[in-house]
Amino acid sequence: MKKYFLPFMLLAVFEAVAVALWLIEGKFFYFLNFSYIGISVSLGIFLFIRKYRYARRVAQLLVGLYMLVYLGFLSGENMQIEGFWYYLFTGVFEAATIHYAVAKIFGPLLFGRGFCGYACWTAMVLDFLPYKLPKKPGKKLGWLRYVTFALSFFFVSFLFLAHVGNLERVMFWAFVIGNLLYYALGILLAFVFQDNRAFCKYLCPVTVFLKPMSYFSLLRITCNKDRCISCGKCIKSCPMEVDMTDNSRNRKNATECILCFECVKSCPKDAL
Repeated sequence: MKKYFLPFMLLAVFEAVAVALWLIEGKFFYFLNFSYIGISVSLGIFLFIRKYRYARRVAQLLVGLYMLVYLGFLSGENMQIEGFWYYLFTGVFEAATIHYAVAKIFGPLLFGRGFCGYACWTAMVLDFLPYKLPKKPGKKLGWLRYVTFALSFFFVSFLFLAHVGNLERVMFWAFVIGNLLYYALGILLAFVFQDNRAFCKYLCPVTVFLKPMSYFSLLRITCNKDRCISCGKCIKSCPMEVDMTDNSRNRKNATECILCFECVKSCPKDAL
């Protein structure tokens, strides 16, 4: 049972968050919401341990479609970064603010950028494109994420400063149009750079939160140097171009790791 510690540990963490938010906020929905997400992510990792080929995709679809379709389109919650700014400005600690606090601000201290690998509804679609491994070396365009981050902040700030009416409706359409724009840009960048994850590496504004926090992540992939034969297969198989043979937190592209475990699958010596 030792090999199943990780999925059970993650499930316990999500259940703890689910119960805490239920008791604090007095809304049973939060218990159901975080229990569902915890079960979905834990199931994906459990299936990976069982060597199911599409384990991560199962978690991606279960969580990504739930957040995009149910929370976003059906419930009218803007789960994009604009929704975070909106609820933050209104002083309401629910919906997107709770999601960001758990998944993208404090959560990465535990599980790094696991959100990007198992729950992001944008990456969920981009991972179906043909360039699962980058065909070209990554570009130094990460500064663009700060541009999109600032634009999202100024957009919501303008809505409040201009006293735009019916803000909830505006934010719903911002979610719809924003997703369409993200998908269009993500697909375009994937084909331009021949890399499914180009959007994640260069343009995604959420990584402004995720990257610095994931640097201190407790859950991270490390290399057993005694087993490693320096074949380089782990580096070649990584969609985020992380050097997994280096156990330092300063390793190449360290904060890009999305815990997809492609490196673990590719290692012929089980060194990771």
